Amino acid sequence: METSSNPAWLVVMGVSGCGKSSLGQAVAAVLGLPLIEGDDFHPEANIRKMHSGTPLTDEDRAGWLARLGEEMAVRQGGAVLTCSALKKFYRDRLRAAVPGLRFVFMQIDRDEAVARVQAREAVHIFPASLVDSQFQTLEPPVGEPGVLTVPATAPLAQSAARVRDWLREAA
Repeated sequence: METSSNPAWLVVMGVSGCGKSSLGQAVAAVLGLPLIEGDDFHPEANIRKMHSGTPLTDEDRAGWLARLGEEMAVRQGGAVLTCSALKKFYRDRLRAAVPGLRFVFMQIDRDEAVARVQAREAVHIFPASLVDSQFQTLEPPVGEPGVLTVPATAPLAQSAARVRDWLREAA
């Protein structure tokens, strides 16, 4: 673990099944930062909707995104957040709460995402039936400032090191 004198706020983002939680944990450990697991902040109504196979709407996500922005903003030494952040408008809400916020976009294809979500369906709030809705909602952050794209199928340690090096270059 390394700690940095320059605080960093980072969102590990992408569709369900891309590995946000795994990479978020690895990056938080490498950087010595707290991890905020975005799924832990969904209100019960959102969890029920997802369990039933109903995609969340912008309205469903509004309060959740506001709460995640607050959670990031109070961490003055930086933090790593896992959050789908599927639309530019969602990312902009988080950026408004935490100026200088950076994003790691975990790129994955549909078939791999479905396979991963199916493998964990018994222990996760998100059913595989919703993966297609995530791809339909996704606005890839191509061309947005402060975004690093990593392949979701790359080895975890390699991706975490790439994120660390990217943050160092930006400091």
